[in-house]
Amino acid sequence: MAEFAFRIDRRSGVASYLQIVQQVQQALRLGLLAPGDRLPTAQAVVEATALNPNTVLKAYRELESQGLVESRRRHGTFVTGTLGSPAVADSPWRDELAATAARARDDGLERDDLAALFTAVLDDLYPGEDPTDVQQ
Repeated sequence: MAEFAFRIDRRSGVASYLQIVQQVQQALRLGLLAPGDRLPTAQAVVEATALNPNTVLKAYRELESQGLVESRRRHGTFVTGTLGSPAVADSPWRDELAATAARARDDGLERDDLAALFTAVLDDLYPGEDPTDVQQ
């Protein structure tokens, strides 16, 4: 497996540590990360993203408290948990969502517009669930 890389959007309004947590959770749901995989070292994340080391460590501690990763002294941080079902990564819904997103892009919607629209739909369908709540 290629090394996992984090993307930090400083304009998103979401705390950087939370973006790291959410990206690991999403990768687990999609099967991009699996138990035994090693996350980048905190130092590598700091170098790649220019984040404060404490921010990265906070994210990794949060993931550890959720039972998703385990830090092994001198060896790194390894995935130990899973999220979602194995069928998510190969779901036919992925193709349908990809086609819908492509049509929206072709109609002039920007990525952030489509993300906001999809989030609003999800909020309507799943009332009371806070997507920024990192306790899974």
